[in-house]
Amino acid sequence: MKHYDNIYFMGIGGIGMSALARYFMHEGRAVAGYDRTATPLTHALEREGAQVTYEDSIEAIPAPFRNPDTTMVVFTPAVPSDHPQMEFFREGGFLMEKRSQMLGHLSEGKYVMAVAGTHGKTTTSTLIAWLNHSVGADGNAFLGGISKNFGGNLILGKSDRLAVEADEFDRSFLRLKPNVAVITAVAADHLDIYGTFEAVVEAFGEFAALIKEGGDLVLKKGVEIPLPTHNVDIWRYSYDEPCDFYATNISLQEGGYYRFDIVTPDSVITDCTLGIPGWVNIENAVAAVASMWCAARKRGESLNHDLLRRGLSEYSGVKRRFEFYINTPRQVYMDDYAHHPEELETAITSVRRMFPTRHLTAIFQPHLYTRTRDLYKEFADALSHADDVVLVPIYPAREEPIEGITSEIIAERIDRPCQICERENLAALLTERTTDVVVTFGAGNIDAYCEAIAEVLKQRA
Repeated sequence: MKHYDNIYFMGIGGIGMSALARYFMHEGRAVAGYDRTATPLTHALEREGAQVTYEDSIEAIPAPFRNPDTTMVVFTPAVPSDHPQMEFFREGGFLMEKRSQMLGHLSEGKYVMAVAGTHGKTTTSTLIAWLNHSVGADGNAFLGGISKNFGGNLILGKSDRLAVEADEFDRSFLRLKPNVAVITAVAADHLDIYGTFEAVVEAFGEFAALIKEGGDLVLKKGVEIPLPTHNVDIWRYSYDEPCDFYATNISLQEGGYYRFDIVTPDSVITDCTLGIPGWVNIENAVAAVASMWCAARKRGESLNHDLLRRGLSEYSGVKRRFEFYINTPRQVYMDDYAHHPEELETAITSVRRMFPTRHLTAIFQPHLYTRTRDLYKEFADALSHADDVVLVPIYPAREEPIEGITSEIIAERIDRPCQICERENLAALLTERTTDVVVTFGAGNIDAYCEAIAEVLKQRA
């Protein structure tokens, strides 16, 4: 690929796009970009040297980035194709690549450890990146969340290992050719892209078929996809069901943390603890350890159990994944990114196991009109596992409203006390209610009010 001094990002505030922007700034390129709204992430990019505009006019593009000879454009499909800046770049003959294409280029020549799945992939890929660091492999990573251990979503190391989150949206993950691929879950999602669940399953089969010759597929037990027909070793993992990799001797500790052993095909890693709570994260830890085991095996190495134990215990998680703001006997408040019915049900079940006798209030902001339209019944079923529910109006992201699709169609099917509240009124609402365990869920912008909610609930803690 031709060297370009300037890189312009359409959708620079996206979590995956921002990691690429940071990479190119590290490489000494000039970086600028557009996003619809300012966020803490875009402000952070500006502090690091990127020029960010929130206006969609052509004039808002910095002058040095309007020359196709010196500028290439990286875009996310979440930005509409008729966006004025997209049309300017397309008609001006600029080299334009999707985020997934660029990630594919940057992964060439690396030992790629890719994590795909309709949920669980961010925590698992971030944990793999941290374990690479903990065992001394000094790997690289492009992550789909902000790692609390690293303080960012881009990790640059000296080895050839590269941990990446392989996103199924718009079939982006089909640009990667991993050495080790983990698939955490396959559920009906992004049906605005795929149309049917069967098409989602087929796409994950295509992703698995891209694993390099002699590589490894680590597949959650119970997930059924078309399996690779070439020379790939296939392994199954689970939370606690016997298979190639699973946890055993699981015991709940204070505050929702767990102690457990991890069974691998050739050994048992005993007396593990994870630095974040929740039973679902044990499952993610098993998947991460499985990928580490595969990488070591293919290189004729063995896992250092002591270093793995330390890495697991020191793992501090991902921003907005089971993130605790308060955890006391009188009041718990946490925030989580869950935005699919299966994720919601898994997260709520985890919270139930952590605090089995306590009252759970779930606050949920649906993400996308199309997802709500396709899965509103499933959302209602998942949220009905809480004791009471508060719904926030739908976060549209890239979409225009769909007539008749609102949070009300979920609310009317929930068989628990439920009300709808504007996002900015949540803190005030909670001052008037008796609460015990409160969790906010959603992939939109509900997190902008987490601090305000925490301040109200801290008065009770």
